[in-house]
Amino acid sequence: MPVFTFSGKGENGEKISGERVAANKQALTMQLRREHITPGAIREKGKEFALPTFGSGSVKVKEIAIFFRQFSVMIDAGLPLVQCLEILAANQENQAFQKTLTAVRTTVEGGATLANAMRQHPKVFDDLTTNMVEAGETGGILDVILQRLALYVEKAVKLKAAVKSALIYPVAVVSLAILIVAALLKWVVPIFANLFAGLGVALPLPTRIVIGLSAFIGQFWWFFIVGAAGIFFGLKQMRKNPRAAYWMDYALLKMPVLGLLLRKIAVARFTRTLGTLITSGVPILEGLSITARTSGNRVLEEALLRVRKAIEEGRTIVDPLRESGVFPNMVTQMIGVGEATGAMDSMLQKIADFYEDEVDAATKDMLAMLEPIIIGMLGVMIGGIVISLYMPLFSMIAKLAG
Repeated sequence: MPVFTFSGKGENGEKISGERVAANKQALTMQLRREHITPGAIREKGKEFALPTFGSGSVKVKEIAIFFRQFSVMIDAGLPLVQCLEILAANQENQAFQKTLTAVRTTVEGGATLANAMRQHPKVFDDLTTNMVEAGETGGILDVILQRLALYVEKAVKLKAAVKSALIYPVAVVSLAILIVAALLKWVVPIFANLFAGLGVALPLPTRIVIGLSAFIGQFWWFFIVGAAGIFFGLKQMRKNPRAAYWMDYALLKMPVLGLLLRKIAVARFTRTLGTLITSGVPILEGLSITARTSGNRVLEEALLRVRKAIEEGRTIVDPLRESGVFPNMVTQMIGVGEATGAMDSMLQKIADFYEDEVDAATKDMLAMLEPIIIGMLGVMIGGIVISLYMPLFSMIAKLAG
């Protein structure tokens, strides 16, 4: 029989992990529950680090939001949990998501809780999801929790889409400008260079620079491709280093226009995530840990972990948030009011609503400011190349006319 590695929690909440021999995951799950161990992740030994199956398809966030919405309606209607999962899996068009839901249903049939069954698929269901589902199962309000999860994911998708749509235009224009300039230097400039060489005219400095740049690109075009690939993979490797990723995120937050937008996005995500977790019954310390891990920003992550440590030491949440220097004064003051009145969850949701609107306004303002700058740069680059090529012709015409 195969050997499985497992992790879980005992009766007193202590973490337990080890190895067991069992016929399958379901048999091991039932065995652990008989020993009063709540199973978490269970993996067959030797396959913990299996290579990913490329081409199997990924699960989109939008699909997860729809799943939560449909799941909550079915639970609210009184359908059994296993039957809900069976129906939802059967109606899934995404094969990868269908397999995941089928595996979750099988694990639940074996005696595991829904939260622990989901924990075995961390690529689809993150810590935030599993902890909220666990709180819903414990409190008997799973349908409400699933509705909150659906709303949370939908708002997260909307926030991400707003930022993406704002960046499409400048990225498209800059890419087009690079392609046009590259085409001019690769194919148009050499024609003029041969013409000037045949005429034997003296070339002004701008023309010599453009022709030299064209010759360099014609001979070393591969250098730019290799350089771009090197920068891309270099930045990707730097993101894997915690300290390098921290300083990269710090530098981005300090940028004049983009930094303000990123800060507003970070605040919106933080307040929406923590507010959703607290509303769902997740303890604030656990909520801060989950929010830190899912923040997507190393500076914010370290700040939230420091806040969590300060709360463990008996301090209120406001002072460590203010000391972090990441959050605006308005945010810390509103959270302080929420903490004092016992309505922190609703206050966090209000802050999230406000900052999501602020993100929309900031992206529009950034786009309005970048548009003339990008068009101006495009005109200078292309216009400069064209003028530099026609300067020798203008001087020749002037000499002939004289």
